[in-house]
Amino acid sequence: MNGAKVLVVGGGGREHALVHTLLQSEQVDEAFCAHGNAGIALEAGIVNLKADQMEELADWAYCKETNLTVVGPEDPLANGIAKVFYKRGLHVFGPSEAAAQIEASKVFAKNFMSRYNIKTASYKVFDEAEEATLYALEELPTVIKADGLCAGKGAILCRTAEQVRGAIERVMVKREFGNAGDSLIVEKFLKGEEASILALTDGRTIRTLASSQDHKPLLDGDNGPNTGGMGAYAPAPVITEELSKEIETKVLKPAVNGMESEGRFYSGCLYAGMMMTDDGPQVLEFNCRFGDPETQAVLMLLDTKQTDFYEVLTACVHGRLNEVEIVNRPGAAACVVMASGGYPGKYEKGKPITFGEGLVDVPEFKIYHAGTAMKGGQFVTNGGRVLGVTAYGKDHSTAIGRAYAAVGHINWEGEQHRTDIGWRALKRLEV
Repeated sequence: MNGAKVLVVGGGGREHALVHTLLQSEQVDEAFCAHGNAGIALEAGIVNLKADQMEELADWAYCKETNLTVVGPEDPLANGIAKVFYKRGLHVFGPSEAAAQIEASKVFAKNFMSRYNIKTASYKVFDEAEEATLYALEELPTVIKADGLCAGKGAILCRTAEQVRGAIERVMVKREFGNAGDSLIVEKFLKGEEASILALTDGRTIRTLASSQDHKPLLDGDNGPNTGGMGAYAPAPVITEELSKEIETKVLKPAVNGMESEGRFYSGCLYAGMMMTDDGPQVLEFNCRFGDPETQAVLMLLDTKQTDFYEVLTACVHGRLNEVEIVNRPGAAACVVMASGGYPGKYEKGKPITFGEGLVDVPEFKIYHAGTAMKGGQFVTNGGRVLGVTAYGKDHSTAIGRAYAAVGHINWEGEQHRTDIGWRALKRLEV
């Protein structure tokens, strides 16, 4: 089939990476993004609809005769966008509302893992702040998690009694995360190294993309407040071939099969946030969509000459993923997030972005736009995370070096970024 039209829902760096990779397919003629951003507009048509305007998006996709819609953010998936599209006979990559509960409710996810013997940290659920506080203080450090969706910021590591009280107050008293804080989980702190596994599935067959590692804290050395993610790299050296097989056998397959057995047939991207502990790999969280910024690094590694990304996603939708394989390029990729001053707190928008002439000398990199707008013919900041500067290299050191070389030629007032993305990979590979 030639001349396919695809719609990507969302407007961040992840969606830019999805659009860019889908356009590498010989089958894709046109790509559109709703609501997109100024950088995505350079590659795709912009649809002036937000991700929560599900009926309007489905109407647009139907009238445009799109062949595939790929949903980036978790909110529309949790709110049933897949059903809205399927009612109109449209094909959408992403799980149903029932299946998306694996991310939308951490309580559901933890109880689900317990039912299917998927290893995860021990936990207890609370809907009263006082009871939660007393329990959390019994063993430190501990992790406090709001039940619902919190844009990746609802898990709070607490090392002191003061931090426990502050975290529970934020979730259940101040309602910082809204209804997501109706209940919370107090979870045992797991020691080890984290990794992200993005698995594509049609509900039966599973195909994993390259492993990756996100950097959640704002500052170097994993200090400062949690963010949506300040950078990522792929593959993650902590995930050996043996561990990869173990995760597929003991985590991904039981999860997909378990969802089906409970009437929550899972088709789409299943993201497993893993911790490599002395007791083997354990699940920190499941997400019902592509990660951000992991996707930027992972898709940079995809061998688009041997793997047609559109074909893979379409195979998931049509239940024939067993017919396709995923091939990655050798080497590594790294993504450095450039953010607005003040992020993840309050930040100003509209800062003019300068792209230096030296960028032309940096090999094999791509600037994915996350929070940009166009004003007077110039890109300006329009979000907390603004750019995801992503580079490929023959090894981790080369990829990271190229990403930072590009970052060095981009600037705006108040810009901030971490300078140590990939440090765990470099340390592990040195050893």
